[in-house]
Amino acid sequence: MSGPASTRVALITGAAGGLGRALVAELRVQGWRVAAGQHRRQHHAETEDVLPVTLDVTDPAAVGVAVDAVLARWQRIDLLVHNAGVALDRACWQLGDEDWDRVLAVNLKGAFLCARAVLRPMLRQRGGHIINISSFSGRAGARGQANYAAAKAGLLGLTQSLAREVGSRNIRVNAVLPGVLPTAMTAGLPSEQMADFARANALGRINSTDEVARFVAFLATMENVSGQVFQLDSRVVPWT
Repeated sequence: MSGPASTRVALITGAAGGLGRALVAELRVQGWRVAAGQHRRQHHAETEDVLPVTLDVTDPAAVGVAVDAVLARWQRIDLLVHNAGVALDRACWQLGDEDWDRVLAVNLKGAFLCARAVLRPMLRQRGGHIINISSFSGRAGARGQANYAAAKAGLLGLTQSLAREVGSRNIRVNAVLPGVLPTAMTAGLPSEQMADFARANALGRINSTDEVARFVAFLATMENVSGQVFQLDSRVVPWT
């Protein structure tokens, strides 16, 4: 951890979504001060330990303003969880340029912009942690998700490259593959498809946002882990 429990500060992107709300809630329980980055929906109200910030992760200026707001409030940032994400699923030959660009902009370029912005205070602090929420699709691919899988695979490469770059400054960078979750992103999927996702897991069930949030909060406290990818469901894939 980069500071005492009473002073640890986290910035969560995509904080208005199902996993984002669970992350904010769990980190608060663990004693963190949390900046809740929200693009359109303002789900979180301001309290002593929660700072809602408007954050479009695809806009470098907006990212800078959000990070400055967190620093003005709490003077430090110890944790960034890049959770903002979007999926626009279509077969590759049906993907338009806008579909490709939007998914890459939010899921991958947004992670880069946010990491670049928080690394400045983290480098001054000589400590911090970046946790990127990636996807099993980035590891194994998925039909109809060429844009999403490419972005999430790129996020794994970004995670491990950053870990090498900033490890000597006591900054950790890790990635989490949360598995299929019951969130707005999957709400429109047919029940048969959700059942297929469950059957693909050795345990026969999908993950929950609360369990992912508990893991992320725990990972945030681990001082000697960096450059790693953590898969949180029970899909079993061959060693590669």
